[in-house]
Amino acid sequence: MKKIILFLILLAISVSSFAFVGKNPTKKNKKEKEIIEANINGKGYTFEIEFISGKGHNNPSFAIWIETMNEEFIQEIFVTKAVSTGIYRYADPSSGKWEAGAKMYNATLPYFIHKRTVNAEIPTSDKPIVDAYTGATPKGDFFLKTKSDKRINTKFRLLIEINQAWDFNNFWNNAKFPEYQEYRNSCQPSLVYAVTIDPANLMDEYIMNPIGHGHFAGIDGKLYTDLSTFTTALKIADRIKVTVK
Repeated sequence: MKKIILFLILLAISVSSFAFVGKNPTKKNKKEKEIIEANINGKGYTFEIEFISGKGHNNPSFAIWIETMNEEFIQEIFVTKAVSTGIYRYADPSSGKWEAGAKMYNATLPYFIHKRTVNAEIPTSDKPIVDAYTGATPKGDFFLKTKSDKRINTKFRLLIEINQAWDFNNFWNNAKFPEYQEYRNSCQPSLVYAVTIDPANLMDEYIMNPIGHGHFAGIDGKLYTDLSTFTTALKIADRIKVTVK
């Protein structure tokens, strides 16, 4: 009887092992990149941006724009819909549960907002960012193809500011800065990535790296370069690769 039971156990193990031969569960479950196109009528450069999400990714808001080497704003080239309209998924608790609604989240992307407007005016449903530059927030990895409105004949910078709501860690915890409600919506502040592009000497590809963060409560548009207290926020993106044509 024992020999029969042992035989059946070994047979079951053998069948299970055979069932997984040639299969890769990780690859099978991995979602394909979302394909996004924006500003298709632009007359300038074509930017192809491949965003590979990291372990800390959870539907972050972000904006991508270009500016001069003197840090003067030129134009946005892609902005997630919530930021571009001021309508956020979790903004209105009046019904007893969080629902979509208009909200001014100053701490979401303060570096971008202050760059874009002199008075840091946040876009609203009445004054949104033009649809050509906007789109729904990607759920994971994405490939964005977008254009600048016109060609730039000197060196310029491409930047991304990205932020994820309620992104706590030991340093940026919920009890820090209790006087700032805006901080509690964000915790780890927005991260800013950048790369310099020389149209006279285009490279095959560029990898964007973090250069600093925005103000924790969105009060100013300064770039703060100390990232030593950041943890999961640095894992929102695993890699951001750019090609320019």
